[in-house]
Amino acid sequence: MAEIPDELTPKEVVERLDKYIIGQDAAKKAVAVALRNRVRRLKLSADMREEVTPKNILMIGPTGVGKTEIARRLAKLVNAPFLKVEASKYTEVGYVGRDVESMIRDLTQTGVNMVREEHMAQVKQKAEESVEEKLLDLLVPPVKPPKKSFLSEEEAANQEQETIKFKDTREKIRQQLKAGALEDKMVEVSVRQKQSPMMEIFPGASMDEIGANIQELMEGFAPGGKTKKTKMRVGEARSVILNEETGKLIDMDRVVKEAINRVENNPIIFIDEIDKVAGREKSMGGPDVSREGVQRDILPIVEGTTVITKHGQVRTDHILFIAAGAFHISKPSDLIPELQGRFPIRVELDSLTKADFERILKEPENSLIKQYTAILETDGVSLSFDDSAISAVAEIAFEVNEQMENIGARRLHTIIEKVLEEVLFDAPYPKPEKTEVTRQYVEDKLKDLVKNRDLSKYIL
Repeated sequence: MAEIPDELTPKEVVERLDKYIIGQDAAKKAVAVALRNRVRRLKLSADMREEVTPKNILMIGPTGVGKTEIARRLAKLVNAPFLKVEASKYTEVGYVGRDVESMIRDLTQTGVNMVREEHMAQVKQKAEESVEEKLLDLLVPPVKPPKKSFLSEEEAANQEQETIKFKDTREKIRQQLKAGALEDKMVEVSVRQKQSPMMEIFPGASMDEIGANIQELMEGFAPGGKTKKTKMRVGEARSVILNEETGKLIDMDRVVKEAINRVENNPIIFIDEIDKVAGREKSMGGPDVSREGVQRDILPIVEGTTVITKHGQVRTDHILFIAAGAFHISKPSDLIPELQGRFPIRVELDSLTKADFERILKEPENSLIKQYTAILETDGVSLSFDDSAISAVAEIAFEVNEQMENIGARRLHTIIEKVLEEVLFDAPYPKPEKTEVTRQYVEDKLKDLVKNRDLSKYIL
């Protein structure tokens, strides 16, 4: 199981989150405490450790204020398996749609992929050494020498000279290969074809997984046998051979065991749109028929149960669940009481103000302005926003959110894309270009849209 650094205190977690998410201090504190409680739990005795369960969190707030980003950044912070699901995509047993247990199967696959990548990184150097030798064999094929007992002295001497010459040639090619001078040279590589797998249909398998197994089965019947020789450039061959050699060096049984351990003790599942399944049915027909049923199916997963996956059994007792919803129409008390009790920590996220929009544009390490500046720099365009332009974009975003649907910080994406539309389309220019975005520049690009509210509904 991946260890959570002891030195990462709740305050430090909040400081890390502050680099990417503006405001929402209550939500950050709640997740920081939940994260630290995991470290505290691991220090308990084995008996007590089993008794301590995660205190799941319910985030309440409009779209675009940072609910998903907080959960995603938290998972990245501790390298934990993370899965985001939408409650509205599930239906209760007996109706067409995904069953709720599929979230655990998806999470397990995520964990296996994560641990596999880590193990591959550990053996990468050894695999690269093997790749170099295999590429040399393709570029300078070794010749099997005849047995010395069948050679005369003269032939043996010639054979020895040929061997020395072969080694010299191989070393020269090795140096060229290391220098990257042979990346475009064509070689013939034996590519391993997919073998026909046994189709796994285990108890509790969803239609999605049965469909995926059937697809794998059909792919396995592709003609060509176990291997197929394909011509490709050395650069492409290196990647193909590296994957194959790395796969040989890792123990998948160990990977799966470690992944399941991590998924049982250190994951985060973010259930979005939980408000869409809140509420009790007043009729037995219509699209809302399975709302309460979905809640009742989610309940055992959150309470703690064992789910059968193709990698083995997975217990959900110590998974941290973070649920979120806008709760515009329904309210948290509309959830069934049993499910409400499983989300004891509730935090309300604030709507974003004009000042928040300005900070979002400037402060985070992945701010939109930094992203667009970097993107256009690749085409030789030097982009700069002055403070008045940032203020103008924030004002318009806040105003449009107030007048129409409030989509939070996502409004900034559409506005900046519209402001920079011409630059993004015209670049690259014949020579390096400098574009300075001012308040006047922003207003000129958006004046018609802001005035015409009917049109702005579709564009902003």
